[in-house]
Amino acid sequence: MSTQTQMMEHVVLFGVKNTIEPSKVREMVDRINSLSLLDEVLHLTAGPVLRIRSSSLNFTHIYHSRYSSKQHFDAYTAHPHHLAVVQANANICGDAMALDWLSDLQADPVLPSGSVVRVTLLKLKDGLGDQVRKEILEVVRGTRGMSELEAVDSNDEFVKYQKDNIGENLESLMVVDYVVPSPLHSN
Repeated sequence: MSTQTQMMEHVVLFGVKNTIEPSKVREMVDRINSLSLLDEVLHLTAGPVLRIRSSSLNFTHIYHSRYSSKQHFDAYTAHPHHLAVVQANANICGDAMALDWLSDLQADPVLPSGSVVRVTLLKLKDGLGDQVRKEILEVVRGTRGMSELEAVDSNDEFVKYQKDNIGENLESLMVVDYVVPSPLHSN
């Protein structure tokens, strides 16, 4: 049985430069995954994006981590090993986007290998009311696995519903799918 716990979530999306050799990309992912050994980290995984849908952004990799509190997250971001990884990877990556938030997690904070993660980023138009925002969140919440992702993507009626009921309220949308790799296959 799961209990609800508030924790800090951290997601970084980034694009590897086209000129980078595959061996350097593997080293980059390994460096990021080595951060999971820090005491402050509850969960950390990094690897290639499975699929991205965006009108203008082309991220190639994702890094997701969880912390038991904002204080643990702050300690992590200031940790010398974290800072060294950021510096070592700086010349490998082009565009990057980081998102941090507190979540009320109702499950184990560690995602097992093979778990599917879908990150949906919505930039809503200005001036929308709370009820419209709530309805939009209800539509995008709750996909629980790869088969559900594929079913949603192939369901023309659901896609039409999303466009009709959400699209008019969005300035932009980005959807990133990621499968948590096994520790030996992180790139």
